[in-house]
Amino acid sequence: MAVQRITTRNARFQQLQTLLNNRTKRGRAKEFLVQGVRPITMAVEHGWTIRSLLYDANRPLSRWAEDLLRGVGAERVAMAPQLLGELSEKADGAAEVLAVVEMAPDSLSRIKVRDNFLGLVFDRPTQPGNIGSIVRSADAFGADGLIVTGHAADPYDPKSVRASTGSFFAVPVVRSQSHHEVMEWLEKERAQGRPVAVVGTDEDGHADVSEFDLTQPVLLLIGNETAGLSAAWRELCDHVISIPMTGSASSLNASNAASVVLYEARRQRLAKQRTA
Repeated sequence: MAVQRITTRNARFQQLQTLLNNRTKRGRAKEFLVQGVRPITMAVEHGWTIRSLLYDANRPLSRWAEDLLRGVGAERVAMAPQLLGELSEKADGAAEVLAVVEMAPDSLSRIKVRDNFLGLVFDRPTQPGNIGSIVRSADAFGADGLIVTGHAADPYDPKSVRASTGSFFAVPVVRSQSHHEVMEWLEKERAQGRPVAVVGTDEDGHADVSEFDLTQPVLLLIGNETAGLSAAWRELCDHVISIPMTGSASSLNASNAASVVLYEARRQRLAKQRTA
């Protein structure tokens, strides 16, 4: 396969650079930049389309990198180390390999609603790192997918993908414009005999998270980092639960709160399996 070489800040380099910090151009290209050995490996293992592999033209490659370049049918781009370093966003030099990956479709059908469904909605998040952290916890505790709603940070931002440590490629993450689209999808699933409960999280919730039945099919709602859940989502909640807290903290970070509830759901479900 022919190798493209980039040694200057030419038009191709500038196009790659926009994938780091220009959401609009990422969306138009329908591709994003992936940094890190584990995230790239996970993208390949989970069948994502790799469009390009970028690597240092001046350094010997590891066995992992050689196998990757040999095994993935993607454009190969050999780059000057300083240019690769800029795209790597690492404090200690350039990554060995970066990948340009095709975005997945924003279709809610990617999230499979099973009998023991556990899904999440993150309502209008402002920090891409929080999206990635929630995806990581969703993967760890067995959730089926994450929906990001409203005017929100971009899940395909490199900060989000890095924070997920590769779980972004294992857990479906879908962007949705509003609660209307999500509820239409959910009502169709309910009509198929899957009684999914919409459960919001709020410090003024009616039930303690440990006392609420999270073994049933659940769609968990996580609110904006500052404002919490929107009024529209609050009205759609079947239940609102809270996390008991002590000390002087007024609230938990959104990703921490999601992790607590996901852990509790996993704990309850494992306990139910043991007693079944």
